Amino acid sequence: MELYDFYTGKAFDAYQWLGGHVTEEGAVFRTFAPSAQGISLLIQGKELPMEKIADGNFYQLALPGIQAGEAYEYRVYTQNGGFQDHCDPFGFGMELRPNHRSILRDLGEYSFSDQEWMAQRSASYDKPVNIYELHLGSWKKPGPENEDWYRYDEVGELLAPYLKEAGYNYVELLPLSEHPCDESWGYQNTGFYAPTSRYGTARELKEMINHLHREGIGVLLDFVPVHFAVDAYGLGLFDGTPLYEYPHPAVGVSEWGSYNFMHSRGEVRSFLQSCARYWLEEYHLDGLRMDAISRLLYWQGEEARGVNGNGAAFLREMNRGLKEHCPGCMLIAEDSTSYPDVTKPVEEGGLGFDYKWDLGWMHDTLEYFQTGPEYRSRDYHKLTFSMMYFYNERYLLPLSHDEVVHGKATILQKMNGGYAGKFPQARAMYLYMMVHPGKKLNFMGNEFGQLREWDERREQDWGLRKYPIHDAFYRFMKELQQLYLSHPELSQEDFQPEGFQWLDCHQEARCLYALERRAQGKRLAAVFNFSSQRQEEYELDIPGAARLTLLLHTDWERYGGSTPEAEPAFSKEGGKFRFSLPPFSGMLLKIEPHEP
Repeated sequence: MELYDFYTGKAFDAYQWLGGHVTEEGAVFRTFAPSAQGISLLIQGKELPMEKIADGNFYQLALPGIQAGEAYEYRVYTQNGGFQDHCDPFGFGMELRPNHRSILRDLGEYSFSDQEWMAQRSASYDKPVNIYELHLGSWKKPGPENEDWYRYDEVGELLAPYLKEAGYNYVELLPLSEHPCDESWGYQNTGFYAPTSRYGTARELKEMINHLHREGIGVLLDFVPVHFAVDAYGLGLFDGTPLYEYPHPAVGVSEWGSYNFMHSRGEVRSFLQSCARYWLEEYHLDGLRMDAISRLLYWQGEEARGVNGNGAAFLREMNRGLKEHCPGCMLIAEDSTSYPDVTKPVEEGGLGFDYKWDLGWMHDTLEYFQTGPEYRSRDYHKLTFSMMYFYNERYLLPLSHDEVVHGKATILQKMNGGYAGKFPQARAMYLYMMVHPGKKLNFMGNEFGQLREWDERREQDWGLRKYPIHDAFYRFMKELQQLYLSHPELSQEDFQPEGFQWLDCHQEARCLYALERRAQGKRLAAVFNFSSQRQEEYELDIPGAARLTLLLHTDWERYGGSTPEAEPAFSKEGGKFRFSLPPFSGMLLKIEPHEP
């Protein structure tokens, strides 16, 4: 690490020098604390003074005979004569809460065997991306207690076959950086470089990722570059002064009660972008979903307060450097603002993300299906509006953890009507999601119709699969997602206008929609009835189509619907196709062209 790069916010390798590192002789510890009166290392029940090094803003201590697995922390003496014990900001492991010391880890002790995967991975602009968003502690649990957790490597063994069967090719993990409060889900960190000890060690996390790669599953991580937990042993007032956070509470404290990083400081930028590289490089993660980007783009996340130039500059430089150091990585922005060029390359003036969450699509779609069918003619164009702006960015369509908590109800519950009536609407909605341009993300439990809001203390309600209606819904989701993965028409031209066309988006009175997806000279059509009435004799002109083959009908009996698979769904008369559409249903069809 070059000191000039560290101070000017250009370092991406700060973790390779700072923190606790295993050596042939033992271990060496280094930390940055420019305003401290002095620092001691607390280890093995001893307090050992550290010496100032470099320009006097850093402290170091080398200890022979120390091995990986030792717990340690820093006692930071402040200018006012007091002291505070802190975990290592660059520590690669931490104790389980409520304990909070850092744990010395040997990052080189594990050898990956996923070289073939790493060599061919990409941001997948022209490939299917179907992400299963997962909270490791509550997907499945080995016992009934809150602290019954599978270890990282155990989860990997369970997860790989499930994802492959269910039709997902990526998993996105909620934040794994160490955090003291289970209820924060990992979004309020104390150990930014430390995989949470709830689920095991750094080595076991690497084993999990290696296994998933060898099974053909990409692994993404939720990354939190905006704020950090206020616990006294963490980053706050690390050297007795606001070293990482803003000094003024008006902008220093976030809406979540945490400290905001001060991104105008080069040392903070180096800390965060080195951390992002650390997760990608040391753990072979395939990408990062950056949390709460709006709080970096605008002051306190409010557009009325104006653009935060330092925050935007930090994102550009971080994304540029990550693309340089970690080829093929995928960078995703959770951003609800209208800030321009989020997914444009940095060299073209953009922020350099690969994808942006389409939260407008998410809100409009869920609001439409929450609305009573009698109002859907009025709200008809909530489902067409997304294509008015879609090509401004590269979008990802999320139905995430945020939509199944805090009284919002689960995705299935959001569907209008009674219990049995929610399933056909959810099936039709998910078909609409899969044929809409953009990459996909779905939170765990949605795939079998979870009814209870997500609770991080409990595993998903897998027992629902015993009920035929839920098992049929899972079968539908599995087969729909396998079709998505196997048909390039649904992903290859996501961000090219020639890959999508409305066939009919002006059936307001009947709540009918029809669209087409194209790639490699192949064509698919999707036809929907989102009304509560059966729609007979719906005529649709599909230019150049000689025949249609029905690939999937959301109302098939096998999915819990009422339509036998042998029952004709459409006919062709006078050059047009005539459909009979049950209430709340959709069809996916292969278009076979006229012979040349």
